[in-house]
Amino acid sequence: MIPLNIIGAGRVGRTLAALWKEKQAFTVQDVADGTPAGAQSAVAFIGEGRAVTAIGEMRTAHVWMISTPDRAIARAGETLAAAGLLRPGDIVFHCSGSASSSELAAAAASGARVASVHPLKTFADARDAVRTFTGTFCAAEGDEDALSVLAPAFERIGGRVARIDPQSKTLYHAASVIVCNDLAALIEAGLRCYERAGLDRQTAVTMIEPLVRETLDNVLEFGPARALTGPVARGDADVVRRHLEALDASDPRIAAIYRDLGAVTAELALALGEADPEALQRIRELLYRPPQP
Repeated sequence: MIPLNIIGAGRVGRTLAALWKEKQAFTVQDVADGTPAGAQSAVAFIGEGRAVTAIGEMRTAHVWMISTPDRAIARAGETLAAAGLLRPGDIVFHCSGSASSSELAAAAASGARVASVHPLKTFADARDAVRTFTGTFCAAEGDEDALSVLAPAFERIGGRVARIDPQSKTLYHAASVIVCNDLAALIEAGLRCYERAGLDRQTAVTMIEPLVRETLDNVLEFGPARALTGPVARGDADVVRRHLEALDASDPRIAAIYRDLGAVTAELALALGEADPEALQRIRELLYRPPQP
């Protein structure tokens, strides 16, 4: 099997390595992490490989995965190139969603083929990620020679590889943050409002679970516009006005979120064509109006 070296063995790196080891896509050879303990922990999780303390201690390998934080990718590539470990045709790739394969320019200058493959998945827990990885979309770009090896390796562990324009990768990643991390933050904002309305948090979580799940199901089945309910979708400007007054008095930051998302909701409602356009215009005027001091 093809030997794989890993630089940066956090949740993403160890998840992918464990899956490749299980499916015999790569042989995990050397693992370097920020600390010796981190490398040793990763090797124990993967069930294969040799923990090392520095890139310079690693052996040559046909494939190198850099799964460090984004800010460290270019430096890792530069260190790898300077160590003289890369041979012409070796593959170096990273797993960032926001950075393109151009971050690996130093490795490319040493004759390596470079790429980026980003699994569009939450990695809150590596063991859970191993169990649920099948079906994960993986956004890929870079040298064709590299992707001809990497794409089958990701597909072997259940990934669904999709090519992406490297010039638009940051926008792609921002979109992913909006629908994932910002969704969690939005729910937190709602929970804070429930608490200020007198509900304890656990009761509020129990209350919203069916609402959140049904909304997500409707969005995925029917699309965002047809999934809309509530005062903006109905064109009920009076309710929107009262919401804004209550939110401005309770938490101006959450009121700002309501205004920004309400504006997008009004655009969707107008496109759907079921609410009175004049009522939607009144709502837009309320949403764009700055709160009174």
